[in-house]
Amino acid sequence: MILVAALALLVTFPTTAQGKAPKMTKKERVALRNGNKLYEKKRYAEAEVEYRKALQANPASEKAQFNLATALMRQGSVTAKEDDDKNPMKQAEGLLTNLAKGAQDKQLRGKASYDLGNIAYGRQDYGKAIEFYKHALRCNPDDNQARQNLRLAQLKKQEQDKNKDKNQDNKDQNKDQNKDQNKDKDQNKDQNKDQNKDKDQNQDQNKDQQNQNQDQNKQDQQKQQQQGGMSQQNAEQVLKAMQDRERATQQRINAQQAQQQRHERQRTNKKW
Repeated sequence: MILVAALALLVTFPTTAQGKAPKMTKKERVALRNGNKLYEKKRYAEAEVEYRKALQANPASEKAQFNLATALMRQGSVTAKEDDDKNPMKQAEGLLTNLAKGAQDKQLRGKASYDLGNIAYGRQDYGKAIEFYKHALRCNPDDNQARQNLRLAQLKKQEQDKNKDKNQDNKDQNKDQNKDQNKDKDQNKDQNKDQNKDKDQNQDQNKDQQNQNQDQNKQDQQKQQQQGGMSQQNAEQVLKAMQDRERATQQRINAQQAQQQRHERQRTNKKW
């Protein structure tokens, strides 16, 4: 309901500005009258043409500027980009801003501020809308529409700030959760890194053990080969020594037997 009421109040019809404005020329007055008739028939583009004719007749006409801005607002879009030069709303804002600041007619300054507030409200820029509505009320204290829209903008601003804080809290909470998840991820990464490091160390130890075993086996094989060669050589030397001893013993026995036989022959051949 609040949004519908605010949008309904965006309809702003051309009004007659009162004040110490210069006297209008006939061409300006006719163009303004024709523009207003077309505007009331919702023929806003045609009304724009007439208002521009009025400005050609009198470039300083504040009423023609305000009515042209109003026709442009009806053709533009508040949701379009603010820097879109083709958007009639931007042209309307330029005219209204100048009028809100420097129009000689105080009521016209208030009406221009009111329309600027409606544009800001439509863009959900409630803080800016509040300022424009306040300015409109300072110019026209009896403007009940500006007062009502000011209250709506204030409520919207409170709601917006509340949602903003809530979104910020959710964002901070998600940020903390992501931070914790990243921390857990880093810890898991470090654990995996340590496990891989231990695995590499075990692999290195196993590799070193295998190399040591290979070296030991190689040394044992070499030692066995060396021991085997020496045993065979020693066996041959022992065998040869035994053969030499046996030969010497046999020679000694043979010599003794031969000597004994000579003695026996001598006793036999001796004459008694």
